[in-house]
Amino acid sequence: MNETAVRDRLRTVDDPELGDDIVSLGLVNEIDIDGDQVDVDLALGAPYSPSESDIAAAVREVLTDAGLEPDLTASVPDRDDLTSEEQVLPNVKNVIAVASGKGGVGKSTVAVNLAAGLSQLGARVGLFDADVYGPNVPRMVDADEPPMATEDETLVPPEKYGVKLMSMAFLTGEDDPVIWRGPMVHKVITQLTEDVEWGHLDYLVVDLPPGTGDTQLTMLQTMPVTGAVIVTTPQDVALDDARKGLEMFAKHDTVVLGIAENMSTFACPDCGGEHDIFGSGGGEAFAEEHELPFLGSIPLDPAVREGGDGGKPTVLKDGDGTSDALRTITENVANNTGIVHRQAISQSRRSETSSPDR
Repeated sequence: MNETAVRDRLRTVDDPELGDDIVSLGLVNEIDIDGDQVDVDLALGAPYSPSESDIAAAVREVLTDAGLEPDLTASVPDRDDLTSEEQVLPNVKNVIAVASGKGGVGKSTVAVNLAAGLSQLGARVGLFDADVYGPNVPRMVDADEPPMATEDETLVPPEKYGVKLMSMAFLTGEDDPVIWRGPMVHKVITQLTEDVEWGHLDYLVVDLPPGTGDTQLTMLQTMPVTGAVIVTTPQDVALDDARKGLEMFAKHDTVVLGIAENMSTFACPDCGGEHDIFGSGGGEAFAEEHELPFLGSIPLDPAVREGGDGGKPTVLKDGDGTSDALRTITENVANNTGIVHRQAISQSRRSETSSPDR
């Protein structure tokens, strides 16, 4: 079977989100054939995304049904055509910023559970606690081991639940206040990203401080952020602040992967009733109003607080409605990350083929 015949087979595999087959979309990078062995490199950029895993499984099936032995790989073009020496975090495939317009909405809880959830799927994950004024991620994963320093004065992050961790909390005293101005924030953020031995990661989850201040601007200006997750609660006050975060990402051309609603309906264990303590459906309505994906709702569940205080992310529990909700959000973030990559690649390649110079 030649390459044309293989491509014809692959035209039967559709991308469910982009609504066309993977060949027409330009998502087949390369095909190498050696007898019955066929190596296919696909333009899939979100490892362990359920949707991309399904696409890969469909490719294997159509090629196997044709009597071939498929070997699949996945890659996306380098960012901005920079060399590896010029790139920031060249070995990190996706940087996911988790943000909120105001404090107290559970942003760090979502960031921690997102990172642990992605690791649970099988991805290589890092978690950067960029909330320099109130870093609390180490407590939420029960990590008290500080990073190790190499001879080159870079930091080797500790690991918990399969997630590599870096936080300002590792570098200051437990009760020491952090009082910094903008230039100092810029310096420490740069050091805690570029001077850390992150290794090869599929996802680096960044827990931003609440609001739209110096830290957020530094991250967006210096790091290759793939997309952002905005965390809110259902009530109008939180949604008003979420709009500010949305505007900030829009000004920096950063894709918003979706809205996560925290502290949704409370299921009373005593009376069996459900109570909308902070309102209901505000996050979903906000997402619909701004034509953004809605990632899901997290119930107002004491187990989430207990998991954070006890250092055991709730997403890792089995057979629990709240952990299921967190896993749904994790999968939606991964899926939407893949859509961002595939849309960009498809648009670029279709533009190239339709150029009058070609």
